[in-house]
Amino acid sequence: MKDLYTFDTSLESAIETYREVAAAYRAFFADLKLPVLVAEASSGDMGGDHSHEYHLVNAIGEDTVATCTSCGYTANDEVAIARPPPRDDQSARVKSMEADFHVWRGITKDRKTLVNAWYPRHGGAWADTDINVHAVKEAVPELDASINDPLRSLIDALKHEGDSPAAIRLINIVDSRLASEFRELQDKLPVVPTELSNISISQFSVTEAETGTGFNLLRLADGDGCPRCETGLLQVHRALELGHTFYLGTRYSEPLELSVSLPNSSGGPVPIQMGCYGIGVSRIFGAVAEHMADQQGLNWPRAIAPFEVVIIPPSGVSPETLGFYDMLAGQGSLSPDFDIALDDRKETFGWKMQDADMIGYPVTVVLGKAWRDKGICEVQCRSLALKENVAVDDVPARLRDLLARL
Repeated sequence: MKDLYTFDTSLESAIETYREVAAAYRAFFADLKLPVLVAEASSGDMGGDHSHEYHLVNAIGEDTVATCTSCGYTANDEVAIARPPPRDDQSARVKSMEADFHVWRGITKDRKTLVNAWYPRHGGAWADTDINVHAVKEAVPELDASINDPLRSLIDALKHEGDSPAAIRLINIVDSRLASEFRELQDKLPVVPTELSNISISQFSVTEAETGTGFNLLRLADGDGCPRCETGLLQVHRALELGHTFYLGTRYSEPLELSVSLPNSSGGPVPIQMGCYGIGVSRIFGAVAEHMADQQGLNWPRAIAPFEVVIIPPSGVSPETLGFYDMLAGQGSLSPDFDIALDDRKETFGWKMQDADMIGYPVTVVLGKAWRDKGICEVQCRSLALKENVAVDDVPARLRDLLARL
């Protein structure tokens, strides 16, 4: 892991530092030829109120990222909440019947409030995985989403309080597509679990956020409305997280009393503004291999390839082969032109060609019969789908041209 911490004396300079590091990260991933998505993200346990994740779209990814088809909005599913549908929308995703109400239950961190999240069935099937827990937490920030059995947790908390338990609250968070029907069908729905039927509970329902918009409690799906613009639709991707940037502010500096007195300032010490940044170096190699490999083998970008160029002679290594290698490698130079490997293993020509493809060198220079007879090499570059004959004297210039494009 590559870690970086930054310390600034003002909010303005901290945000500028954040932007500079973010720009460096984007340049780094661009150099690796990785089409990384920069997604708005949750700061989680790190704290702070501003963070971004750097994701590579891949089916084996462990994260979910949503992108807008119109405005470029990009966010991790922990913070991406689709635009609420029109209130009581009678779309194909919901029918206005009692059987179409599904409930997900949670509990607050103080174990005194049970949360019912009512949402429509998604795709015609019941599944707790359809609920967007992050959207529920937006409505109830005190929610403890880590509890798998909230009813058992609540009952255990009541037992600990003995004969005079504290008042229990129940909050109903209702998806906007069910708002009207919930009011009509509330008495028929399992609002209060049977396990709590003999306990005094005060309950109330919430059908819209403080902003006046309704709730969309379903997990993000392709075609959901973008929350940032009026026309765009969301596309949902599985992705690999490769990096994360956090603006921490004074989350840690104030508790630690980490402050500084500024020169030429009449005020007292000011708390340090902090930032935290990280790139998963080891997982980048796996991500690049997964993203760029083809049926022939790996296909490394120039920036992290083991060698930029490999020379493959037909068999053995002749003085002419060594002279060609020395010419390209710039032997004796303090700044050689190319980082070159010469395959001098005692294997067949075909075996070495296949092995070069599996290793994934950016450029391969083949010394075949035309090299011996006419001084012509074959230059190959799988990334650019290129295979061409080049005169020996022209090879250095051609390699520079190809490597500049990689």
